[in-house]
Order: sequence, then structure tokens, then C-alpha cells
Amino acid sequence: MKILVAVKRVVDYAVKVRVRPDRTAVDTASVKMSMNPFCEIAVEEALRLREAGAASEVVAATVGPAQAADTLRTALAMGANRAFHVLHDPDPARPLLPLAVAKILRALALQENPGLIILGKQAIDDDCNQTGQMLAALLNWPQGTFASKVVIDKDKQKATVEREVDGGTETICLDLPAVITTDLRLNQPRYATLPNIMKAKSKVIKKVTPADLDVDIRSDMEVVQVNEPPKRKAGVILSSVDELLDKMSEAALLIFPKAVMQLGQCLFLKVHPP
Repeated sequence: MKILVAVKRVVDYAVKVRVRPDRTAVDTASVKMSMNPFCEIAVEEALRLREAGAASEVVAATVGPAQAADTLRTALAMGANRAFHVLHDPDPARPLLPLAVAKILRALALQENPGLIILGKQAIDDDCNQTGQMLAALLNWPQGTFASKVVIDKDKQKATVEREVDGGTETICLDLPAVITTDLRLNQPRYATLPNIMKAKSKVIKKVTPADLDVDIRSDMEVVQVNEPPKRKAGVILSSVDELLDKMSEAALLIFPKAVMQLGQCLFLKVHPP
């Protein structure tokens, strides 16, 4: 079985993001870039499944500018067999949307015919959490999102996925081929060793364009302006619980004046019935 893993190049999680002076986009010039942390987990899980004998090959794929090849080299250094680089130089005013990425991955999946596709549940730059679900819908494959444990039954061609939900965990069984998105607790990604980094330089990265895949990636969304969030006001130290309650009451009146007045009327009616 072949596993296709999607990875994304993002601003490193330790970098403080800044907005460009013209407010058209986030400033990425001279900023450290790295693989999306959830994508690292996806690559690691694919490698573990291959090492367990559930898969024979791991293929990494990314969509992005020429610099995104470094992200693929990281995946290859971790142990992926080969990679696809879909070249696309993004326009800040017309960003590549999750649906367009899902269409590209669908085209690669139809070309490569993998038994499993693994993606990070979301990217830390846009936090969309949409690509995996859209890809499963386009392929008409079953999906297991927010996976915290994955077990593959190669003989029965099934995947058992333990996924995180609001109330705890949920275990589902999927027929392969399927799409799985990874959560933080799935595994701890390995570090690429120096020998593997050197070997990754000789591994194949096939470069294609969206046009080669016959995918239209035109965006229906236009970014008008990007602004940093307002700075938080300094906190206030209060001397007593009564003072805290007074402050909370004042804040509630400012935010929800009508609701607070209605609540007060209800309480008055209960305490002093007519």
C-alpha cells in the first residue's frame, strides 16, 4: 500500500508574526519557515505505518513556491521515499484556498492511487481545518479526522481510527482507501539525522504545476487588508471579591445591557412576586 502525505510550508511556530507596512499580507521576508507541526505528525505516522509493514511507500506532496522544496526535503530526510512539488507562487491578495489545495491533492491521488492519504488537521498559519474534509468529499472516500491513534489491517483493507471529539474520544472503522487528519497526541515526530539529510538530497522531487494536473486554482476570495489584533489592555489587581463582582457587573452592563436588565427583572419577580 502507498501512503500520500500532504505537507505545508509555514512561518515557524516560534516566530512572532508581523504584518507588512502596506497591510496586504503577513511579512515573510527573512522570516524562518518550517514544516507545519501537524504535517510533521502526519509524516511521522506514515513512516511508522510503513515500518510496521502496513505500507510499502510514503510519498510527500506540497503546494507552494520554489522555496517549499525545503519542506519536502525535510519530509524526505525524515524517511519519505519521494515527493511531489506543485509549483504555485501565491498572490497575497488572492491566497490559495483549502478547496483549491484539496483539488490538487485529489488530482495527485488519482494519479498515484494511494491506499491512504494523511494530512495535518490544520495549518498554523490560517487554522482553516478544511482541506482533509474537502479532499475526502471530492474523492468520495471515508475520513477519520483529529486522529489520536491509527491502526491499519492490511488483510481486511480497513483502518481503525481513534479520534478526539469534544466529549472525549471516538473509535471508528474505515474502509481503505481513506483520508485521515492528524491531531497532536497521535505521535512525536522524529528528528532527521545528518545521514538521512544527505540522502534526501538525492531523492526524487517531481515538479508539476496546477495546469499540468488540470486543476483550476483561481480564488474567489480577495484579501482587502490585514491588521494585527489590538493589544490587550493591562490587567487590574482587585482587593476583594466584592470589588470583582462590581467590575464584572459593570462589564456585563456595557456588553449586554438589555439582557442584564431582563435578567434583573426576572430575579426581582422571583424574589418579590406581585
